[in-house]
Amino acid sequence: MIAMADVPKQEAKAEGVPSNPAPEEQASPQQPEQTSAEAKKAPRKRVAKPKASADAPAVQSQSTGGVMLFNKYGYDVEVRDLSLKNYINLTPVIYPETFRRESQKRLSKARINIVERLANDMMRGGTGGKIGGKVIRTKGRLQGKKTTAISIIEEAFGAVQQQTGKNPVQVLVYALENSAPIEDTTRVRYGGIISNIPVDISASRRLDIALRNISMAAMIGAFNNKRSVADTLANELILAAKNDVNSYAIKRKNEIERMARSAK
Repeated sequence: MIAMADVPKQEAKAEGVPSNPAPEEQASPQQPEQTSAEAKKAPRKRVAKPKASADAPAVQSQSTGGVMLFNKYGYDVEVRDLSLKNYINLTPVIYPETFRRESQKRLSKARINIVERLANDMMRGGTGGKIGGKVIRTKGRLQGKKTTAISIIEEAFGAVQQQTGKNPVQVLVYALENSAPIEDTTRVRYGGIISNIPVDISASRRLDIALRNISMAAMIGAFNNKRSVADTLANELILAAKNDVNSYAIKRKNEIERMARSAK
């Protein structure tokens, strides 16, 4: 009887063996969840890598200076004057024309390419004052004619490269640095007395004066002369880049600084 009583217990135990691996069955559904979670993480890493590799060549193309001015001249230019470095914009563009879309924004001039700023100063109707005992007026031949002004600059840059063998954009930067005055005078009224006092010039105004004098020198050289405006502009850029006293922009700079020193 004891033996017969023990047999069903053993059979029950034997029959209950397949029901015991419940923890194994509970653990088995967790494995596909882990694999699915890892599978979700894996594609994210794979997607992130091609994005980084796709963005890399774009940054390299901008840093290497693949864009060239007029498809001829590179923008690998050195700016020695630290005060003008933030205002001489050398953004790589093929054709310097922005149509002044940001003209109403503050300090928008600093975001314009320096070649375009020169073209904007070239669009003038003459000096409007006596220089050398005469008033120079061009009857508005370049007023509002941006395409004509840019074509004149392109022709002048070609002459600069032919005469000097250097990058004309670099020659322009050197000319602006040399012809930008550091001091100027301003009028101050004390009661009924008006006196001139010397003042320092901001970097933005220094660049404005240099651009204005260079463009004015091109107009003066071509007025009642067989030489074209492009030739006179190229000659002025070369002389100003060399810091030659025969340059009109250098003369004006020395005169402004001399008046400031005498007013001290």
